[in-house]
Amino acid sequence: MTDLLLQLFGTFFLIGLFNFGGGGAMLSLIQSQVVTEHAWLTEGAFTNIVAISQSTPGPIGINCATYVGYQVMYDAGFSHAAGMLGSAAATFAVVLPSFLLFMAIVKVFEQMRKHPVFIGVMNALRPSVAGLIAAAAFILMFNVNWNGMVPSISVISDNFRDWTSWALFGAAFVASYFFKANPIHVIIAAGILGLLIY
Repeated sequence: MTDLLLQLFGTFFLIGLFNFGGGGAMLSLIQSQVVTEHAWLTEGAFTNIVAISQSTPGPIGINCATYVGYQVMYDAGFSHAAGMLGSAAATFAVVLPSFLLFMAIVKVFEQMRKHPVFIGVMNALRPSVAGLIAAAAFILMFNVNWNGMVPSISVISDNFRDWTSWALFGAAFVASYFFKANPIHVIIAAGILGLLIY
């Protein structure tokens, strides 16, 4: 059990250390570690975690870490108490790097923020964050397998079961992008429609 807790801590510490741009940008990194690297969860289970993390109060990255920590320990055959330890380890690990970095730079931020190097780094990070958020959306929709130089792309069937799934996706996109609908209303509507349809 200790080995798995340490693995969870180390994995989420790295995720927290390289997170720039918040939870949405963090999703692709969490997916690569939790689904691809360690195979702790399937794509479908990870998508469920993202959906739950997005629709519960709090930052999505921290919610995701909490849920994954519990699920990994429970799926490994440990008790609910061990699952809560997994939640605590993953959650603490994902926030620790930000806390340490913040404490380190808070005293010198005023001097640094006008420095050309700092400005250059921030200018480079902004488009990278947009790319990470786009990658997170792509990861939740498609499986990509590389066979040589040509990728094989397929839709994740757990996430898009039928035409209704695509219609819900399209409606949520149109409502939020074109009509600037409140995300809370979109999440509640999707939950209600999911209960009625599925």
